[in-house]
Amino acid sequence: MTSRPSNIQVHPTAIVHPNVQFGEGCSIGPHTIIEPNVSIGAGTSVASNILIGEFTQIGAECKIHHGAVVGTIPQDLKFGGERSTLEIGDRTTIREFATLNRGTNALGKTVIGHDVLLMAYVHIAHDCIIGNHVILSNATQLGGHVEIEDYVVTGGLVAIHQFVKIGRHAMISGGAKVSKDICPFIKVAREPLKPVTLNTVGLKRRGFSNESLRVLKQMFRLLFRSHLNITQAVDAIEENIPPTEEFHDLLQFIRESAARSKTHGRGILS
Repeated sequence: MTSRPSNIQVHPTAIVHPNVQFGEGCSIGPHTIIEPNVSIGAGTSVASNILIGEFTQIGAECKIHHGAVVGTIPQDLKFGGERSTLEIGDRTTIREFATLNRGTNALGKTVIGHDVLLMAYVHIAHDCIIGNHVILSNATQLGGHVEIEDYVVTGGLVAIHQFVKIGRHAMISGGAKVSKDICPFIKVAREPLKPVTLNTVGLKRRGFSNESLRVLKQMFRLLFRSHLNITQAVDAIEENIPPTEEFHDLLQFIRESAARSKTHGRGILS
């Protein structure tokens, strides 16, 4: 049996395996079940009627709300019972009835970053990688192997296809069906889904300079408002726009997406 800090609170109706590792100041609510080989960081609160599955690692100062199911086995028919993990960073909030699955042999883990908000009924499938400061609104659904970079925001009821990658600081409107990679820094909306504008409000809130915004707007126009295809637009950007950090990030994302599309057939949303 693993010794527990003296200042944790475990409700008498909770079922907690003896080898669960707790940090200081954790609290576990009524009727919650925590399986073996789980670690929970200092100051994390776990509410009532929650299931935390085997091989789950939860960071410090997280908040897990009523009815969430965290770290259970993947809904992947290829899963053969192999050991895999779910890793959750510090200060992440998981709201009611969200479901988060462990990884498979493909990656071996599902990862949720720091300071993430997963609203009610969000589903994170196997082998997903979620960055820091991400907000997934109510009932956002992720297929397997989805990668979401830092500071992405989704509206409610967004469905993201397996193997899709979402670039940092992107914003996705509610109800969207996402089947292709989404470039960093942009906002996508409408039906069918398409890039509509730079995510200017979000970028300003996060301290992007006027010069960075000016360069990104030029890149957006060439990529999504010209008569050029993506390859031609990239060539025009490299010839006509002075490089910045965001310039390099956006072009690198496009190149990596093109390379992945040869395997998974996703490509860039344009």
